[in-house]
Amino acid sequence: MSDIREGKGYMSGLLALSNDSVPKMLLVTVVLCLLCSVLVSGAAVYLRPLQAKNVEMAKRTQILEVAGLMRPDGDVDELFAAVDARMVDLATGEYSDDVDAATFDMDVASRDPVTSVAIPTEQDVAGIGRRARYGAVYLVGEGERIDTIVLPVKGYGLWSTMYGFLALEGDARTVKGITFFQHGETPGLGGEIENPRWQAKWPGKKVYDEAGELRLHVVKGELRPGTPGAEYAVDGISGATLTANGVSRMIEYWLGEEGYGPYLERLRQAGEST
Repeated sequence: MSDIREGKGYMSGLLALSNDSVPKMLLVTVVLCLLCSVLVSGAAVYLRPLQAKNVEMAKRTQILEVAGLMRPDGDVDELFAAVDARMVDLATGEYSDDVDAATFDMDVASRDPVTSVAIPTEQDVAGIGRRARYGAVYLVGEGERIDTIVLPVKGYGLWSTMYGFLALEGDARTVKGITFFQHGETPGLGGEIENPRWQAKWPGKKVYDEAGELRLHVVKGELRPGTPGAEYAVDGISGATLTANGVSRMIEYWLGEEGYGPYLERLRQAGEST
């Protein structure tokens, strides 16, 4: 009891001090810091579900847009019901039910040694270091027929890792669209990867040739009429060669043997056999 009385007496003594005294200013500062910490922590906990919902909504919107399903007056959740989210074992190219596509985060999984693999330097053309063992795919179609395949892709540009979605036609060979939703490239230069006019150059381009070789890439400058192999090439971005090269390497990795290549090859073989 004496300790409590002494404590109360000490606090009373502090409060009785002048507002300009150092001890009192320190006390007020500490109390305000503790109060602010509690408020910030509480707000973070309260807002976390809302933030997660907004992130998921933004991702769904991007998938719908690149798949050509988004409508200005459409409800995102209702439109997304037409999308079948599946998980693929990237080592085999086969579908997997070991993880839930609705909750799986490829970026988070790529940072966990248990759920990811380290990419050997000579194979890490996209500059991402590690990749998740499983990859999400978003399919649009009817019955067994697949009309659109949306793949998450990422790769390092000039300053940052670029995150986006690449949509392919059901033949698993022809580009339907591309979009980027996160990057730190220079505005007006590498940042033009977000420009709809540049993204409009992608639809109709071929990823693989008839022999199955991956050919799609971004060139330096603009393609000239009649350029051989133009069906596998996309115009570059003026003043952003390194960013454009990063996009090419991103495509090379994720549509190659270490990424979705085995899965897409399986789809092509299934389509040719029907």
